[in-house]
Amino acid sequence: MSARVVKPVGRGFLFLDSHPAGCARVVREMVAEVAPRSPERRTALVIGSSSGYGLATTIAGLARFGIDGVGVCFEKAATARRTATAGWYRTAETAALAAELGRSWTFVNADAFADTTKDEVLDLVASHLGGIDHLIYSVAAPRRTDPRTGETYQSVLKAIGAPHSTKSLAFEDGEPVLQEAVGIEVATDDEIAQTVKVMGGEDWTRWVTALQERDLLKPGFNTVALTYIGSELTGPLYRQGSIGAAKADLEQTALKLAKDGVTAMTSVNGAAVTQSSSAIPGIGLYVSLLHHVTALQTPVQQSVALWDQLTGEAPLDLDEEGRIRLDRWELSDEVQGAVRAQWEAATQDNIAEVADAAWFLSEVRRLYGFEVPGVDYEAETEVDVVWPTTA
Repeated sequence: MSARVVKPVGRGFLFLDSHPAGCARVVREMVAEVAPRSPERRTALVIGSSSGYGLATTIAGLARFGIDGVGVCFEKAATARRTATAGWYRTAETAALAAELGRSWTFVNADAFADTTKDEVLDLVASHLGGIDHLIYSVAAPRRTDPRTGETYQSVLKAIGAPHSTKSLAFEDGEPVLQEAVGIEVATDDEIAQTVKVMGGEDWTRWVTALQERDLLKPGFNTVALTYIGSELTGPLYRQGSIGAAKADLEQTALKLAKDGVTAMTSVNGAAVTQSSSAIPGIGLYVSLLHHVTALQTPVQQSVALWDQLTGEAPLDLDEEGRIRLDRWELSDEVQGAVRAQWEAATQDNIAEVADAAWFLSEVRRLYGFEVPGVDYEAETEVDVVWPTTA
């Protein structure tokens, strides 16, 4: 075992180490947001269960309805030089929560795109759960190797059609810096196609098909892929960019799956500070402004609303394209008008006043277990945490 003092060291919004006690406490804070309902015998498979909305969905389903399940994620263990990834520690604490609640959860640390992972997971579903009521697909990845062709695809964050520039938020020595014109290159047709291969619906389809072929879909089964639309301010890079092409493919995949007799939808979540979103130019500034003008609905709050709709506790809130909308609070005319006004008014001189920049930086650090109240960051903490066995 190896205990040491862990400090936030990194570049930009990327930290090299994570704090085990801080990550564990973040999980418990998320649980505290959930009002439990009477447990039902429901089962779920969550692809991407260790971070962002996948983590929030896992915790909300477990803590609200006592759902049993399997979570799939891809995390790194501690080494002699580095701690484990934040998702490793969060998963260990989520498994501890499941054990305390008397629920059955297994977490598989493997490449979700691999057929071998699907085989392993479906064996667990068959032996531990007997089938699946809900499949949540929440995958954000830089690359994907197709196990059937051996070809590796790389996702990119680029514009489509014409170059784009955006305001963005950075930090120097903890102080906010407004970058006035961050240039965004235009994606080639091949880069767009590769991004769709990584972030689109092909792998989601393969998971559903694999469950069907093993007769592991329970009556009333439904599946959702988590997605984001966002503001016109971020649209040229996000929704109208290469990532947006992949998100559009997810939505088309839902329609195709529905034609095959599966209840499949996309769930459009609202803005949040996540490890994937914080790396996108302009998103940090946008979310900081959004937090300044309105109360954000947390990923857990939105995930509770999603589970209520998937389980029939509440009616589905669908738009005209059949997507579940959890982002209406964000995209109201009033909120977007206020954010746009602040976006246009933002300068280096007033950035600390018009945007909640300090809050955003704190939220990014919390993703790695830092700046979490109640944690002694001067004390040694055990970094060599064992991957959880079945709870």
